[in-house]
Amino acid sequence: MPDEINRRLILRSRPEGPVGPQHFSLEEAPVPQIGPGEALVRVVWLGIDPTQRTWLNADRTYVDPVEVGATMRGSGVGRVVRSKTSTLTEGDWVFGSPGWQDYAVAREDDGPFGLRKVPPGIDPKAMLSVFGSNGLTAYFGMAEVGRPEPGQTVFVSGAAGGVGSVAGQWARHLGCRVIGSAGGPVKKRWVEDVALFDACIDYKTEDVAARLRDLAPDGVDVVFDNVGGEILEAALDNLAHRARIVICGGISSGYRNETYGATPRNYMQLGFKRARMEGFIFLDYLARAPEAFGQLAPLVASGSLRYEETVTDGLANAPMALQGLFDGANLGKQIVKIEDASGAL
Repeated sequence: MPDEINRRLILRSRPEGPVGPQHFSLEEAPVPQIGPGEALVRVVWLGIDPTQRTWLNADRTYVDPVEVGATMRGSGVGRVVRSKTSTLTEGDWVFGSPGWQDYAVAREDDGPFGLRKVPPGIDPKAMLSVFGSNGLTAYFGMAEVGRPEPGQTVFVSGAAGGVGSVAGQWARHLGCRVIGSAGGPVKKRWVEDVALFDACIDYKTEDVAARLRDLAPDGVDVVFDNVGGEILEAALDNLAHRARIVICGGISSGYRNETYGATPRNYMQLGFKRARMEGFIFLDYLARAPEAFGQLAPLVASGSLRYEETVTDGLANAPMALQGLFDGANLGKQIVKIEDASGAL
């Protein structure tokens, strides 16, 4: 290795509002030493997800918060540079949760949450999006919670994001009519022209509730919600009888403690329409990941399932990349490419 320094982004204070570099410090430490059954991984790309904002709060969600003074948790992809394992060799690509740092250690006994080898023939970065948590969330959220049927109408909020874009395309593959919502003309155009949704509502310039009534006069059968807030309320006001609402995320809240659960105010629409609203976490289905992979991989290979990436350069810019998700700066999956300690990418 050209250097023996491991740069890490350490959480220094919990943000009360937007996330910024002031909440982290970039610190240097020795590169980890490995023992028998371990491999040293040079992290190349980080996956940035809205849920990471919840880990910065003091309260526990579905996982414990990141402790102040600890390296920021996060998914990533890297390459093995040293190995003392029987399963990983130098040059292998691995994926998992290395955290916001240059180097991480892969262990043979890490289990399903450890760093694992990227399947052959797969773009390593795709393990952070369509074949990673985004794809698993989209697939199982639709397949197990939403359960759309051919000919039904599906509404996906956050349709230009890493999860929503895949969820909508999977529903389209199942024979559904798919409507999305996204912010701005560029995202709207991508959802309609690239992801091939039947329609997309620009929530920045259009009345979502009114447009849903126009586009789905008989109501929406499945809502896959990544946003919450007023867009979820608009969807609830346009439900079909026996609709299913999949609660995947609530990014409109900013994922801050004081804004959780502020909506929907019109939840009684669930009773009026005999509808069901259910939340889930992709970790519930982790043992079935090969199933999702087997379903999605042929669609990606054929070009009938499209995904997008927004890449930010530099480990130090990871906090701003995270905040960018809440500012609508990304199209598709937000990724950070880590440069080495000399500044080269």
